[in-house]
Formats: sequence, structure tokens, C-alpha cells
Amino acid sequence: MSARVDLPPLLLPPRSSANEAFWEAATEGRLLLQRRPSTGEVRLDLASPLAPGDEWFEASGRGVVQSFNIVTHETAPDTPARPPYVAALIDLAEGPCMPANIVGPAAFAVSVGDQVRCVFEARGCGVNVPQFVRDEG
Repeated sequence: MSARVDLPPLLLPPRSSANEAFWEAATEGRLLLQRRPSTGEVRLDLASPLAPGDEWFEASGRGVVQSFNIVTHETAPDTPARPPYVAALIDLAEGPCMPANIVGPAAFAVSVGDQVRCVFEARGCGVNVPQFVRDEG
């Protein structure tokens, strides 16, 4: 008989008035990025409020794996990380680079340059976190 291990819950992302639109869209399964219409600059900055004239817009959710690491053990004691998992940097089709995990049945077969698409992982309390799956088709 095996002992039951109670894992701590996955971390919830920090929310603020600066990023509330991002997290509200994520609950609906939409990935938002920020754009400055006057210059066309696109970015992902969840720590700072939108500058005057900037706007949120819905991204395609597509990208390419820039780099990745397969995490095989806890990164710190008492963290909710559940190794193994794939941590990656994703070059989004719109330009910005986004840190996220690669999830799904083909996650551990990931390679630099793989095409990926955004999916949303429910973390509880109505929070969905953007993650990516390999786009094999």
C-alpha cells in the first residue's frame, strides 16, 4: 500500500490593476499582449500599467520554442513545483518572448524551434495560466 502525498497547490500568479485585463482574458482562454499603436511596438509587461495610448490586444497564441529546460527535481524546498516539467522561453508570433511551461503528452519530446500554441491551465480560484503545447499538426 502506498502512502498518499499531499502536494501543495500550484502557485497563483500575482495580480494587480496593471495586469488585471491579462488575467481576465486568460479566464476566457484568450492571450493578451500590449501594443503601442503609434509605433507598432508589441510587448508583454505584466508589472507596469499601460502607458497612455497603449492598448491590450488578443494574440494568436502561436510561437516557437527559443529554449527550454527539463526540471527534474524541486527547485527549492517547500515549493509547489511538481517535477518533472518543461520550462521554456517562447518567441510569440507577435514578437515578445514569454516564459511558460510546455505541457501535454509530447512535452518531453520538445526541441528548440518547435512550433507551439497556447493553452490555459486552471489553477483554481478562477485563474487560468497560459502554457504551451507542441503544435504537431
